[in-house]
Order: sequence, then C-alpha cells, then structure tokens
Amino acid sequence: MAVQEARQYGGRHGAGEHPTACAGCAHCGETGHRRAVAAFLARREELAAGHGVPAAVAHSPVAARQWVSDELAQSARAVTAHGREAGLAWLARVRTGSLAAVWAAVLALLLGQALTALGTGWTAARTAGLCTALLLAVPLTAAAHAHRARGGLLAPLTGEDNRLSTTRAVAAAWLLFLCYTLLLLTSRSLTTSAFGLSGAAGLVTVLALVSAVAVTARLVVSTRIAGLRLQKVRADRPRAADLLCDDSGRADLADVQYVLVSGAVLAFAAVRLAADPARLPELPWSLALLVAVSAVWHLAAKCTEGGPPAVHAVVRAREAGDLDAPIRTGDDIEIRGHGFVPPGAAGPDPLTRLVVRIGPVHAHVPLVPVPGGFANPTDTVLTVPLPADVEPGRVEVSVVTAAGFETNRVTIDVAD
Repeated sequence: MAVQEARQYGGRHGAGEHPTACAGCAHCGETGHRRAVAAFLARREELAAGHGVPAAVAHSPVAARQWVSDELAQSARAVTAHGREAGLAWLARVRTGSLAAVWAAVLALLLGQALTALGTGWTAARTAGLCTALLLAVPLTAAAHAHRARGGLLAPLTGEDNRLSTTRAVAAAWLLFLCYTLLLLTSRSLTTSAFGLSGAAGLVTVLALVSAVAVTARLVVSTRIAGLRLQKVRADRPRAADLLCDDSGRADLADVQYVLVSGAVLAFAAVRLAADPARLPELPWSLALLVAVSAVWHLAAKCTEGGPPAVHAVVRAREAGDLDAPIRTGDDIEIRGHGFVPPGAAGPDPLTRLVVRIGPVHAHVPLVPVPGGFANPTDTVLTVPLPADVEPGRVEVSVVTAAGFETNRVTIDVAD
C-alpha cells in the first residue's frame, strides 16, 4: 500500500517534484503528507525485513538497532512536518466548506418553502423563517471569517488538544436551534404567550443540561491532567470522528450514545417547531430526563477514562540462549508497566519522544520495526540498552511519556 501511494503521487506531481512546489495549492500539502507517510511506511517495512542497514553497523546488533531507530525517527519528523502543512490546508478548506454549508442550508430552505408554497401560496410564516435563516447566516459568516486561521466555524468546537469536542458540538447544536427558534418567534411579532415557560420548561432544561455538561467536561479533563491522572497528546488536526471516538480513534460508547440521544431529542424538537411555529416547542419531561441520563453517563466516562502511567518492574532482557545474570552496563533492560503509550500517541513521532530516565542518564527508547508496526515500544513493555554512563550500584528507573508524564521510580542493581 505504501508503494502504491508513492507511485500515485509520482504520477500526479512527477518523481522529483517537491510536495510544496505548487505555491498556495492545498492539494499539494495533502499529497505531500501522503507521500511522506508512504515513504515512512516503505522504509519501515524495508528495515523490518533487515534490508537497508549500512555494512558499517550491521555487524553490531546494538549499533544496527540504534541506527534503524534514528533513521525511523528522522523519517517520522519529516511526516510530522508535512502533516502540519496538510493540517493548515485542511483548515482552510474546512472554513470554506462550512460557509458553503451554511449558505447552502439557507438556499435549501428557500427552495423548500417555494415548492411548498405552490399550492397554498406564500405566507408570512415562510417569510419569517427565511429572514431568520438569513439573520443566523450573517453572524455565522462573520464568526467564520474572524476565526479563519482555526477552521472558521470549527474553532469553537475544537478543544485544547486540537480535537473536536463532543460536548461542545452538542451544546452548539442546541444553542443554534434555540437561537433560530427565538428569532423566528420574534420576527413574527407574536405575543409573550408564545414564550411561556410552562410549555418550554423541558427545552430550557435540556439546554441547561448540555451547557453544564460542556463546562463540566472541560473542568474534569483539565483537573485530571493537572492532577497527573489523565494523559493527553495533541492531535495533528480535528476530525469528524473525534465526536464519536476516543483519542486513539476507537469508537467510544459514551460519546456515541450522547450524540445519538441528543440528536434524536433535537430532531423531535425541530419537528414540533415545524408543526407549530407560533410557540416554543414543548419537550416532554421524559425526553429531558433521557438527556439527563445520557449526560450523566458521558460525564461519568470522562471522570474514569485513562490514568497515569506506572512502572511495575524492571528486569534484564534475556534472548534465547543467554544465561541468567545480573544487570550490567550494555545489557538490555525490560521495563514492564502500563500507560507508556497514551491514546493518540501511537504514531511514529510521539513514540520517538519516549524517554527512560536511568539515574542521571536519559535514554531514548529505540524504535524496533516489525512488519505492520513496531515491536518496541509498546504500552506495557519498553526495552532499552543500559547506557555506558550509568555507574554500577543502585539506580532509579522511570519513564517519561510523550504526554510529558513521568512514572514512579523503580530501583535496580547494576553489577560491575
């Protein structure tokens, strides 16, 4: 697959053309990133098969492993650099696409009202609905222009980790619906009875719930990060999948149910508004309770997800045929624990930032490629050679992850 991607890029741009040769071309930034990824994958597979290692270091397994790790680390940094360029191009495209979606929705509303007015004629309610859509589209366009460097309308929905926030997206959807409803009722010059709290208490309750969840979720995450109980690695760019997945890209049941329940109740409210546009839509208390249960589930998952990394034990790595012996300088040590590769840090560049602190020495964890991935490092086991600068005696070992968290320290004895 890596070779096929590289060939496809070469067919479009030429074998020797730089991925950013077309100035201002977003396509070049993205294809440049794909080309860098394809080159990294091809290089990783080549080194995993034992090919491409210089003869000067091939005779020494330790030197060969270090050379392979440095080669992959350099290639990973190139992928990250191209990824930043592709991310900027993607944000520019999203800003344009979001504005197009807003005005396409206004046009669709106009066409829908024109088609439905063929038999009954144009009414004041249709005029009010169209004017309300225009009143919302103008400030949304201005907001997108103000935040054009961060993706336009995507900026308020993006968290500090550069991922789309599920709670912010849900709260924003309810806020837009409520603003549209209030503007619609105001444009029709209805009496104050249309804004009665008795009928709209459920709607107000749901808006308060989703808003409180958005604020509380941010507070919970920031507090757990500050308390060293949650690891967060910044993403390359926001993705739509962030709304339904965790940081590692796997579907998260708590996020999925929160989006589905909130979306279903919002659709119910929209149908009620379309059926009776003369008053605030009335939500049954049963639906408000359903949203509350869904919100509690989502917050409970936020409070329990993740955890700090920890080292359980450090032992001497033993290959087949080796004799049992104490740890000495130059030996490989195997660090067993959990949380060494936090969610979102399984890419090659975050893996190169893993560091093992052995006494006063900081040893970077070598990348050991295998077909389809890496044998080292993993989330539960790290293997590093004991540096020559480590003095014999009792030394402390800890791990610093890509998120900047340092584990507990485990003492080992280094023999002469």
